[in-house]
Amino acid sequence: MVENTQERYVIFKLKNEFYGININYVQTIEKMIEITRVPKANAYVKGVINLRGEIVPVIDLRKRFNVESSDYDKDSRIIVNKIDDVLVGFVVDSVTEVKEIDQDNIDYSIVDEGFNDGFIKGIGKIDEQIIILIDVNKVLDN
Repeated sequence: MVENTQERYVIFKLKNEFYGININYVQTIEKMIEITRVPKANAYVKGVINLRGEIVPVIDLRKRFNVESSDYDKDSRIIVNKIDDVLVGFVVDSVTEVKEIDQDNIDYSIVDEGFNDGFIKGIGKIDEQIIILIDVNKVLDN
């Protein structure tokens, strides 16, 4: 039996960098909709959305990763993830595609707990493209 060493990632952009979320967490990808601010929430918590009757908190990944802010545009998306049975949305600049990355093309060695607050779990390579793979659980940690 041949072992599958590839995992699928939803690839998205923040500023000029490509990032990836393991597709097993992604429930849906939505165009920008009205986000209701929540008083006294962390600055990176954009607010909540009503997604088909379910209230979903939304995190602005630019703010969470300390990337320069910009206005949302027609390409901006909310990637809704299911993390420990809770839906959480991540605002990103755009979603480009779904790609398979072979485990042999992911470098985990350059990342440690102190690197970028632990958001990054590895660096994936597809041909000449570099994709920063994020640890969705760490995005929610304080």
